[in-house]
Amino acid sequence: MGLADIKKTVYFLERNGIRKTWYAVRERLEARRGPQYKWEPLSESELESQRRQWAREKFTVTFSIVSPAYRTAEAHLREMMESLQCQTYPKWELILADATEDDSVQRVVRTMEDSRIHYIPLKENVSIAENTNQALKYVTGEYVGLLDHDDVLTENALYEMALCIEQGRKQGKELQMLYSDEDKCSGDRTLYFEPNRKEDFNLDLLLSNNYICHFLVMKREFIQKLGFRQEFNGAQDYDLVLRAAAELWNREETIVHIPKVLYHWRCHRASTAENPRSKLYAYEAGRRAIQDFADRARWKARAVDTPHVGFYTLQYEENPFWCRQDIGAIGGRVVRRKKVIGGRMTEEGKIVYENLPIGYSGYLHRAALQQDAMAVDIRNIRVREECREIFRQVVGVAYKTVSENDCFDTSVLPENCDYVQLSLKLCSAIREAGYRILYLPVSV
Repeated sequence: MGLADIKKTVYFLERNGIRKTWYAVRERLEARRGPQYKWEPLSESELESQRRQWAREKFTVTFSIVSPAYRTAEAHLREMMESLQCQTYPKWELILADATEDDSVQRVVRTMEDSRIHYIPLKENVSIAENTNQALKYVTGEYVGLLDHDDVLTENALYEMALCIEQGRKQGKELQMLYSDEDKCSGDRTLYFEPNRKEDFNLDLLLSNNYICHFLVMKREFIQKLGFRQEFNGAQDYDLVLRAAAELWNREETIVHIPKVLYHWRCHRASTAENPRSKLYAYEAGRRAIQDFADRARWKARAVDTPHVGFYTLQYEENPFWCRQDIGAIGGRVVRRKKVIGGRMTEEGKIVYENLPIGYSGYLHRAALQQDAMAVDIRNIRVREECREIFRQVVGVAYKTVSENDCFDTSVLPENCDYVQLSLKLCSAIREAGYRILYLPVSV
């Protein structure tokens, strides 16, 4: 266990006590015994195929990459710009908004000799939110991508974004927000680790953690309309995507996830990834951003921290969350012998967190977070009153509760009932009626 792990463990112990820390440490050690992540760059033949395809199919989409700079190390700044120059899709510009007091950043830019790189000197270093807002005034591309001044894109990042946008246009759909998977890398980029394999857009998971993060691309007019808010510095990107999600409430099909690692996030000793105490203000800002979303939606809810730093939950005043008109059913996990045997399901009926010990939080703590689901297990389900006629029609029995929290009493179901197929059929009907299915990590 390295120094960074020891720091994280001590901080977790201080906040959560011995029992939860024991489970967290044991889970982390078991995960490390599994297959190790290795980032594999595309071959030159694959990259060349991408260069031919966009030219052959005449892609027209253009990108403005925005990167606020401040006292950036020369090597890191150069690698960031070179990662753009190596893109298989060349229709980009870089807006580098520099708040450094001297000309150190500008000198590096001059050596790049690339007309697509636009250096914008800022009068002062106000904040990362305001510095980014200044950069947004200069963008000309159809889409804007956010790139930190010391991170790098994979060579196929913009090609994958362009391909997705062009495919959407062929279907008559103008995408508003796109995001990819990402990983972390060491300062010298000799080590790649902690891949973030993300889900397709999941509102309630987003209200638990900024799982979208990097690489984020948004329609130019959309991001300029939203802008960045200084009062959420440290979590300004999180606040941005939450407000974007609110704007796209009934147009979630214009939010697209590209399930490929397109972004390498460089980690330093002072970064939140290495030291959870280094930017506690950022976590507090993240919680306030969620609270702002809930308040604007007029939900009677309070955003609070979970045991894991940077992860949150909404506690609703009404039990269960029926102040939210979008939720049709709420499901929890089903546990046997201290392991998950039911709960959130895929469309095919696979149990998402099957066999996970109940003290564990799962990959990137997702098993411990509120999240939208395609289906949840009927053995631990609560259905809003307006959906109980749907329940009766699909299940064949009237909705009957077994406890004060309105959980369904499964004793009224026939013996040898196929819980999985019945759960899928019920949740599909509720979703077709326009409701969300919410999964909570609560056991029965």
